[in-house]
This record gives sequence, C-alpha cells and structure tokens, in this order.
Amino acid sequence: MKHIDNNPSTPGKCKMEKSSYSRPRLHYSLAKLTFWSFVFIGSIFFLFFRSPSSSSPVPSDLSRRSLRTRSYAGPAWEKRVRTSAKIRSRNGISVLVTGAAGFVGTHVSTALKRRGDGVLGLDNFNDYYDPSLKRARQAHLERTGVYIVEGDINDVALLKKLFNIVPFTHVMHLAAQAGVRYAMENPSSYVHSNIAGLVSVLEVCKSVNPQPAIVWSSSSSVYGLNTKVPFTERDRTDQPASLYAATKKAGEEIAHTYNHIYGLSITGLRFFTVYGPWGRPDMAYFFFTRDILKGKPIPIFEAANHGTVARDFTYIDDIVKGCLAALDTAEKSTGSGGKKKRPAQLRVYNLGNTSPVPVSNLVSILERLLKVKAKRLIMKLPRNGDVQFTHANISLAQNELGYKPTTDLQTGLKKFVHWYLRYDGATGGVGYGSGGKVFVLVLVGSGSGVDGCLVVVVQAVIGG
Repeated sequence: MKHIDNNPSTPGKCKMEKSSYSRPRLHYSLAKLTFWSFVFIGSIFFLFFRSPSSSSPVPSDLSRRSLRTRSYAGPAWEKRVRTSAKIRSRNGISVLVTGAAGFVGTHVSTALKRRGDGVLGLDNFNDYYDPSLKRARQAHLERTGVYIVEGDINDVALLKKLFNIVPFTHVMHLAAQAGVRYAMENPSSYVHSNIAGLVSVLEVCKSVNPQPAIVWSSSSSVYGLNTKVPFTERDRTDQPASLYAATKKAGEEIAHTYNHIYGLSITGLRFFTVYGPWGRPDMAYFFFTRDILKGKPIPIFEAANHGTVARDFTYIDDIVKGCLAALDTAEKSTGSGGKKKRPAQLRVYNLGNTSPVPVSNLVSILERLLKVKAKRLIMKLPRNGDVQFTHANISLAQNELGYKPTTDLQTGLKKFVHWYLRYDGATGGVGYGSGGKVFVLVLVGSGSGVDGCLVVVVQAVIGG
C-alpha cells in the first residue's frame, strides 16, 4: 500500500492543490468562526453585567477578596479621604499610615490624630490572624476620626490616587507581613509584602511632587545570629535567622538605594518585641494570656544547655513616642519628579526597652495578674527562625530623637491584661479576670461585626 504523505517534499515550499470544494469550505469556516465568536462575546457580557442577585455568593470576609477589584471613586469617598487627612493644628503634618489597622499602626494613627495631624490609613485586612481584631481596631480609629482605605500597598494605582487627592508630607509605612515562624508556611507572603510592597510605596513616593518624608518599620530581627549584646545600629546584620529577618534586611538596603538615587528622606525603625493593648494574637504574651485563662499548657522555650530565652519587651506607648519623634525630626526629601537634587536624610534607629526579660519571668507576671497558675511546657528552642535573646542599645535614638522608654514589663502587662479581659468579653467569649470577675458580651442594635452594633460589656462578680 502506497504511503500518503501530506508534507511538502521540499522544506519551505507547500504544494497547493486546486479543489472545487475550497470556496464552500472557506465560507463554512467563516460562518462557524463568526457564530462561536458571538457566543463567546455574549457570554462575557452576560457574566460581566449580570445583576448581583444572580451571581454566585460573595465571600462575606472582605479580607479574603482581591482588593484590586474594589472601586475607589466618587465625591463621597474622596471627601472622606480629605477629611481624615486634614491637618487641624498649626504645625501639623499630613501622614499616610500603611498597615493602619495593625497593632502599631492603630496606636500611631490615634496619637497623630489626637495631636491635630492629618491621618489617612491604608490596610488590606488580610487574614494572617483573625481579621475581626483588625475590624475592631478600625472601629476604634473611626471614632477618633481616622478613615482607613481598604487596599493593598502593591496597588500602585490606588497609591497614586491617594497622593493625587492629598499631598501627604509624610508616610508612616507600617504595613508588613509579620511573624517569624509563619515564613515556613507561606514564604511568598513575606516577599510580596515586605519587599515588593516596600518598593511599590517607594516608587510612588519618589514620583510625586513634593516627595514625602518616609518613616518605616524595620525589625530587631535583622541582628539575626549576633552574639554581641546589646545590639547597636553599627552591628552586622548579614546573618538573618529567618526569612522575615531577611526581608527586613533587604528592605533596609532598598531604602538606601531609593535614598541614594531619588533623594527620598527615609528613616528605618528597628522595633524590639512590641507588646500592649490591641496587640497581635500570634505574640507570646497574647496567646499565653489566652491559654492560661483556658487552662491550656503554654510552651516555654529554652536554649541549648538549659539556656535562658529572653526578649527586650517594649511597651507600645514607648514605641509610639519613638515613631512620632522620627516623623517630627524627619527632614524633607530632596528629589523632584523622580530626580535627586541633593543628598537626603537616611537614618536607622533601635526602639527597644534596654531591659531584656526571660520569657519564664513574663509568664510569672501573667500568673500574678490573672491569678491563675500556668501549665508550663518546657521545650527546646526550635530551629524555625527564633533567636535566643534580643537586647537594644538605644543611645542613638536617645541622642537624636529624645527617645526614652518609661514602661517596665510589670506595668505594661497590667495594662494589656486589663484591655484583654474587656476585649475578649466583647467579642463573643467570656473573659475571666482577677478576683473572679467575668466579662460578658451584650450586643445592642443591628448590623454585622463591631461596626454595626453597640458593644456593651457587662461585668459581674462570681462568688460574691
């Protein structure tokens, strides 16, 4: 049987055969293509323009939705932005606070607003930890007059729009993916937020006119495996012990680059184990408190040869004072239109308490405040990014910022526990306090979450 080969015998040439059926087949193909094109286009229009009532259910948790799809337009929205960012004191500044619904962001935004500065928040309300806590912080900020735009720092178009509405004099960049251990589960989130997000913010800042001064949150984690204590800003930071630390170190190098090329005034703040009311649930002092009250065992890590694990715990009010001092002493950026005109200010400071405390002592303080004995579970310090100790030398911040922490761990934890018992009771649980007090949630009104109802905390005393 003769083999039939339809391929041309000579490469690059095609043998054409005339056929009486060629024209009808062409007409048929065109008709078929036209038909399916109309079907495809019609489907697109149907999916795009169909009413919300006929669409698939939309997740109620806004933090899980793509924030790039949200609409930021209209006179009402722009009015909220301008009102929140309006300066109300003679020498006030206008500040864009990223990560405003976060722990430090909430406190910094509140402090700025109370002294008459213009403040606009930006936060994506992600679900790294329970977004309901962030929503509660948002409600708190709204009561002080701070509006939080729900968006992502990687949304450059949104950032540009905000700067078009408000000529911010300063940016307090606190948005970041926090936590050391979570990097082992979701490493890409750290690159997305701490590196790409920082670049997005700096890109917009270097392009606007006038350029704002920038203060941003680095971390004590950049000191990594250093054994020399206390840590000073001149110590080496090229031995990160975690991906989180590596992204913060990368951020400091990126900040140097934008300062050098574009004339941005940039100040980095290396926070040391911040704690206090409205804190993060993934921090030891927070979940120790929760688990002690629930009677659950809490892990107490120890280093090799029964070495002590200690942290330079720094109360949130002291950190806020350092943040505001950094903003107030920040010089103006020196670039215009993305071009540097002269050298600009570049600074890095430690913000710590200078008094490291063993984690076991932290637990003892909580036991006394809660009047509950903790179930301690002694464990070896895991190799997941945690370091044995942190200890800040704050001489530079003291000399140049006037930074002086005043809150010891006993006092700070007392304030935290007081807040925690009220918050835990107001979010659907029962918070047990000292002296047998119990806090019970009562919700009055309609709506969802903290925004839609009045939260009333009723305190009762058990056993007289």
